[in-house]
Amino acid sequence: MKMEKWDLYNAKREKSGITVCRGEIIPKGLYHLSVSAWIVNQQGQYLLSQRHPKKQYPLYWECTGGSVLSGETSLQGAIREVKEELGILLTPGSEKLIYQTRRENVQDFYDVWLFYRDIKIEEMRLQETEVVDVQWVSSDKLFEMFRLKQLHPLITYVDQLIG
Repeated sequence: MKMEKWDLYNAKREKSGITVCRGEIIPKGLYHLSVSAWIVNQQGQYLLSQRHPKKQYPLYWECTGGSVLSGETSLQGAIREVKEELGILLTPGSEKLIYQTRRENVQDFYDVWLFYRDIKIEEMRLQETEVVDVQWVSSDKLFEMFRLKQLHPLITYVDQLIG
């Protein structure tokens, strides 16, 4: 498996010219770029995937996401992650950047994208080491799962997602 390389950014989100490999310590004052991609269908349902039991936060539900690779934009990283984890090919055009923050505890800039796409669960090709299940849920069900702490703990912005 190829080692993931990340570009590092300063506190103003400017590329620093430094790259690190996943797992290496990120120097203080620098950040990598992480993304999440929410997919909504025509019924207004949100696609959730369930994390593999051997990953950190095992079996929590989440949207697809991960780290942006060196040379990629935030949007390119989101599209790649969805392809890798769910086998869904998204094309840029209808996406919307709905949330951005800098998280000091994990030293990243975190971008959340929203895509509109109808796809049947049977058509998805789950990455076995990452995802064990998927489901479409209504916004009410999503809020309920958030309230019951069934979503990944870093998903703290559900109100902006549905808002």
